[in-house]
Amino acid sequence: MSLAENLALVFIAGLVTALATGIGALPFFFVDEFSDRWNVGLWGTASGIMLTVSVFGLVDEGLAYASGEIPTLMVGGLFAGVLLVEVSDRVLDVVDFAGDRDGGERPVQTDGAGHDHDEVALEARAFAEGDLKKLVLILGILTVHSFPEGVAVGVSFAELGLDGGLAILGFSVPLLAVFMTVAISIHNIPEGTAIAIPMRAMGLSNWRMVGAAVFSSLPQPIGAVIAFVFVSWAESFLPFGYGFAAGAMVYLVLTEFIPEALETGTDLPSHGYRELAAGLAIGVTAMLPILLV
Repeated sequence: MSLAENLALVFIAGLVTALATGIGALPFFFVDEFSDRWNVGLWGTASGIMLTVSVFGLVDEGLAYASGEIPTLMVGGLFAGVLLVEVSDRVLDVVDFAGDRDGGERPVQTDGAGHDHDEVALEARAFAEGDLKKLVLILGILTVHSFPEGVAVGVSFAELGLDGGLAILGFSVPLLAVFMTVAISIHNIPEGTAIAIPMRAMGLSNWRMVGAAVFSSLPQPIGAVIAFVFVSWAESFLPFGYGFAAGAMVYLVLTEFIPEALETGTDLPSHGYRELAAGLAIGVTAMLPILLV
């Protein structure tokens, strides 16, 4: 397969994860509210899948390609992935989301999980008003936020075309790539719901909510292609690439996904811990037997 065909496949995989975000808005076609219990469980399932794929997939692959007793490149990649997520969060913290239509300012409020409620509200207002300038700004912000997830998808395709993968559309697709695409897609569903909630309150149409949710993840296919090109052209840096993706994903799960799930479940009888644990168990159980084959 040519490089262009490989890039197209990786882009499509990243696009699938972006489109999955729109699924989170679909329940509003049928119901007015989305169950917190279901949302927490889904966050937990996505976290379990992503932790399992990262540790037993990405890290394992990185160790296989590492040379020497100490996998220096992979360990460096792990720290670089964590650093990217942390720097991204700090960049988002200093961005002014607070400017409203009247030119006023108000403090930026975060939810403690790395997600900025004003960021979501700003996106809702931009779509409601059709403000192109504001949407371009938001896309830049989302690129910082979503890039690590796209990188994980791209790196997981490093062995694209080699024997041992699944035959999909004439390609030999690595199992790890399939699992990572599924993991990111499942994670994006509750994110899409979180984006749609303020838009429903503002009276936006159902399809505009779906479009806004997909828009929020558009940087992911771009990040996937960039990461795939990097690991394809610099094979000696594969351990770094696998470590980078694993570090970013594990750090995202621990500092964003799980805290987000617990905040969503604050009003549940168990404060969301029971639903989160059940979701984590489902995610790990679903992926671990397959990855260890």
